[in-house]
Amino acid sequence: MNNKSLIHSLHQIGSIKFGEFILKSGQTSKVYMDLRQIISYPSVLREVSDAIWNSISNQHFDLVCGVPYTALPIATCISIKHNIPMIMRRKEKKDYGTKQQIEGTFKPGQTCLIIEDVITTGGSIIETATDLEAAGLIVKDVAVLVNREQGAKENLEKRKYHVHSVLTLSEILSETSS
Repeated sequence: MNNKSLIHSLHQIGSIKFGEFILKSGQTSKVYMDLRQIISYPSVLREVSDAIWNSISNQHFDLVCGVPYTALPIATCISIKHNIPMIMRRKEKKDYGTKQQIEGTFKPGQTCLIIEDVITTGGSIIETATDLEAAGLIVKDVAVLVNREQGAKENLEKRKYHVHSVLTLSEILSETSS
């Protein structure tokens, strides 16, 4: 599988949208990556998960954690296929039951790979990493499907996270305009 076929698959299922959009960061964009679509297309979800795995398979980590919510199914696929334990970070803290922020079994000192669908500023990854590190986990690597090339990689690298991205927005635009 190559990046061109992956971009083609994402375009076919409507994950690459053109128009006027406001991103989570508050920025406006003429391109929106709606990767929530992939859960309805198992072959594309598998293609995305495999591409992300190929970008980080030579790194060492004990656990995977997908950024809520779009990256959770991607992290689940990687966890199942490669037999790597997964944990989940809650977006909202529970005030009942165990009141856990991080769900799943882990030990402080373990290394956790963060998986994300799209990065713009890196804010969602920083939120996730902060909670994982507060629980005693070590975050070194971040694997993403699409880097929008709007400062996220630089912001994350300032925090000493290695960013492994499969696609860039430039690459997607180049491929979809040809």
